[in-house]
Amino acid sequence: MADITLHDSPVHTVGNLPEVGSTIKNFKLINSQLKEKTNEDYASTRKIFNIFPSIDTAVCAAAARKFNEKAAELENTVVINVSKDLPFALSRFCAAEGLDNVESLSDFRGSFGDDYGVKMEDSPMQGLLSRAVIVTDEAGKVIYTEQVPEIAQEPNYEAALNALK
Repeated sequence: MADITLHDSPVHTVGNLPEVGSTIKNFKLINSQLKEKTNEDYASTRKIFNIFPSIDTAVCAAAARKFNEKAAELENTVVINVSKDLPFALSRFCAAEGLDNVESLSDFRGSFGDDYGVKMEDSPMQGLLSRAVIVTDEAGKVIYTEQVPEIAQEPNYEAALNALK
């Protein structure tokens, strides 16, 4: 379990991020058309998972914008925003912000949060996903992870992007 904070108050996750060198677990996330997206949809593609509690918060929105900006410069790479937000909210935000270089997928009826160790098990945000980044190569091997220690803090974008170089 990861020990993180929300405005300096302790928060615990259900587990830990996948280890660098491991292969990511199979996942089923939901897109804006309420269709399942799985690992198979991203076969042979490098992946950046931008994981966060809710797109309706300033820090989550900022991270989605920043990764969208950087994604335009990346070859054979998909940035996948993942939260427990409903697909409609994710789609509305991305449309309003013009974010078309990222895919926003929901874990509202899945087990991604448990499987990847990012579901918060206490605090006022219990049940939502923590702020984290997971980067994989084309085969789904984890090459970088960051469990952001303070939920109100943005991830280390440059470290995540440098893992792909």
